[in-house]
Amino acid sequence: MNPSPSPATRPATSRQVPAPSFAVISGGQVQQALEGREKQIVELVEATYRLHGAGDSVNPPSYFLRFPDRPTARIIALPASVGGPVHVDGLKWISSFPDNVASDLPRASAVLILNDPDTGYPFACLESSIISATRTAASAALAADWLSRTRPRPTRIGFFGTGLIARYIHTFLTGTGWTFDAIGVHDVSADSAEGFRGCLRRADASGQITVHDSAEELVRSSDLVVFATIAGRPHLTDPGWFGHNPLVLHVSLRDLAPEILLASANVVDDVEHCLKADTSPHLAEQLTGNRDFLDGTLDDVMTGRVTPPADRPVIFSPFGLGVLDLAVGKHVYDEVARAGHLHLIDDFFHDLRRYG
Repeated sequence: MNPSPSPATRPATSRQVPAPSFAVISGGQVQQALEGREKQIVELVEATYRLHGAGDSVNPPSYFLRFPDRPTARIIALPASVGGPVHVDGLKWISSFPDNVASDLPRASAVLILNDPDTGYPFACLESSIISATRTAASAALAADWLSRTRPRPTRIGFFGTGLIARYIHTFLTGTGWTFDAIGVHDVSADSAEGFRGCLRRADASGQITVHDSAEELVRSSDLVVFATIAGRPHLTDPGWFGHNPLVLHVSLRDLAPEILLASANVVDDVEHCLKADTSPHLAEQLTGNRDFLDGTLDDVMTGRVTPPADRPVIFSPFGLGVLDLAVGKHVYDEVARAGHLHLIDDFFHDLRRYG
């Protein structure tokens, strides 16, 4: 079936509105649209952060659906709207079921709904675990670049947590020009750590790969530390481990005790979003009764309002913004449409006449 142009890119009209269409985009199509385009996606994520920082977005609080009988599981709704050239509304609906890992099934699964900002009609449903991992990794790579511009550029990276997110972050770092003399790996699961080391070898990762038996060894031997775990509460408590002032990508948000944050410079993606849901920054706020420990946002760094110090650890704690999912998802939609591969669902919307 021939694709139609994205409803979100059609000019707004006050009278004649084309009949809405609805497309389903599979994970395979998503991956094909994104694979090998790390630099382009990082640039897209940077542009979206700048739109968000300028107020050209709506990004309300995420909603957490939790289950009394399944306390480790959750499903999160991230509604958002982004303007600029992206110009789309939508919702990411992402589940996190850690018990899946025991069955060799990914922890997270997700869909993304894109809505036409003129009519409100949803026009696409995309498999979104890949989109979510991509925007997370692109955000991490962007932060690593900007936060190291006034500091020595890290040459030794350590990954604490070795799942899909860690793999994507490594891909985006190397895809945007990073090389490392040493790569450290640590996971509470020895099998996962070995599996990740094998993945790095297959990717021809530069640098000596070392699996560390302890978290302390990993942190002390790395000047760029990536936390990509499923921790629900802080498990690292000693600020002394970070005495060599590394750059820390605290992607999983709940690994570090407040005392570590209070001894560091702290950058977040969005202050209101990050200081909730018992994240490490939220716990630091509760401990101190204020937000003085926050230096600013990544947008503050990119616009020059904040300069990361070289004499303290610098920690980036991104809550994850729905506007990033929308920007990446809309890019995927446009790429699939341009290639003529949209799978349109005929008559998805029924009874479109107001009076029958």
